[in-house]
Amino acid sequence: MARGGSAVAVLSFLLGLPLLSVLVAGEDPYRFFTWNVSYGDIYPLGVKQQGILINGQFPGPQIEAVTNDNLVVNVFNKLNEPFLLSWSGIQQRRNSFEDGVAGTTCPIPPGANFTYILQAKDQIGTYFYFPSLAFHKAAGGFGGIRVLSRPRIPVPFPPPAADYTVLIGDWYKTNHTDLRYMLDSGKALGFPDGLLINGRGWNGYTFTVQPGMTYRFRITNVGLATSLNIRFQGHTIKLVEVEGSHTMQTAYSSLDVHLGQSYSVLLTADQPGFDYSIVVSTRFTTKIISTTAVLHYANSAGKAPGPLPGGPTTQIDWSLNQARSIRWNLTASGPRPNPQGSYHYGQVPTTRTIRLANSAATINGKQRYAVNSVSHVNADTPLKIADYYKIAGVFSVGTISDSPTYGGAYLRTSVMGADYRGYVEIVFENSENEVQSWHIDGYAFWVVGMNGGKWSPASRQIYNLRDGVSRYTVQFTPMHGLQSTCPLTTWACGT
Repeated sequence: MARGGSAVAVLSFLLGLPLLSVLVAGEDPYRFFTWNVSYGDIYPLGVKQQGILINGQFPGPQIEAVTNDNLVVNVFNKLNEPFLLSWSGIQQRRNSFEDGVAGTTCPIPPGANFTYILQAKDQIGTYFYFPSLAFHKAAGGFGGIRVLSRPRIPVPFPPPAADYTVLIGDWYKTNHTDLRYMLDSGKALGFPDGLLINGRGWNGYTFTVQPGMTYRFRITNVGLATSLNIRFQGHTIKLVEVEGSHTMQTAYSSLDVHLGQSYSVLLTADQPGFDYSIVVSTRFTTKIISTTAVLHYANSAGKAPGPLPGGPTTQIDWSLNQARSIRWNLTASGPRPNPQGSYHYGQVPTTRTIRLANSAATINGKQRYAVNSVSHVNADTPLKIADYYKIAGVFSVGTISDSPTYGGAYLRTSVMGADYRGYVEIVFENSENEVQSWHIDGYAFWVVGMNGGKWSPASRQIYNLRDGVSRYTVQFTPMHGLQSTCPLTTWACGT
């Protein structure tokens, strides 16, 4: 579909070239990137591994952008297998072909290149990119995306002295091809060998601060399977943004960051001049492992005295209550995530309720996972192509139900239909004994409730319909349900 082409043509025909020149001059800026994806030796946990590098970097390069910028990323695949990048949190408005997941975008063959064209339309905040095929994420290929507000749009806190990206995650010493084979064979991934901060192990990365100055830290969990907690020795942190939404500025001593989630916090260097530890540790694991980075004061007299800060209680309720405490800043300027044009998401009537229950099951003798009893398998033909060209036999709409069936799990290419501009209530239910993360590509949704047990219509009585945070990835804990409302529009993946 042409992006406003017919409107420009009519106006220029009626009003002449001067107006057309003004329209062209007012086009949103473009930023160009050329990335070479290759294998290379990395040593994140002190042993040699085959990593996936972008322009020789692990993690990959940071993307810097401003609201409405167009991002043109030309990716050359120098691996020996197909490669695909996904842009977590970027709303692909009428642009789902660029989303970078199986079913919407064709993989880049070895020795070939593909140019992604994205726009951070009406977005600000903290996002990231990662490889979405063949378990490549276990070898690298991920990096941060930072979308700043336009200069004339006020931000609800003073400009920080510096803006740091903090990519945290679990890590395995095993090659990604062997890990992939394990999963394909129906085996469990196992416990990670360690944790990384910006691709480095224990004390391997340093953030330098000036005394008395305030800094922004953009924290993202880019790992594979583990929820994490982050804390800054001797300092409190103030949460200011979650995945594109300014939040009420609440102070925390530590923060749980689940898989795929992103947070922005402010830290003021208001302590005596030492080197302090930034501690990241696993959550809800029988064995707790940690790693550290260094918060280095420019006037440091050496390592800060005292023990490393301990993590929060291992109980689920602590994490759940922290998540509930995160609220949207209703007075801050920013983009409206609701395409119906209103911040008042609680006043828009929902048109449909979808309940999604995850489960673990053995299918054909292998450990698999399912949603509403369907364990998804990718079709040989990308779904967007099959839909566009009306190719029969690739998928059928409605192959996954709107509610849990609680029956036996089975394999299928599952596709759920949706109405354009429908406003949907989505309920996630987790009956497993581990934390799950849910991400909806191309959308931001409001988290309106979290609670234990199974959802019922009576659960709506405790919804937060005023200042629930809008985000793109949310966790839900064992035996808990989560409710969100989500506007459905044609720019999202699969619609």
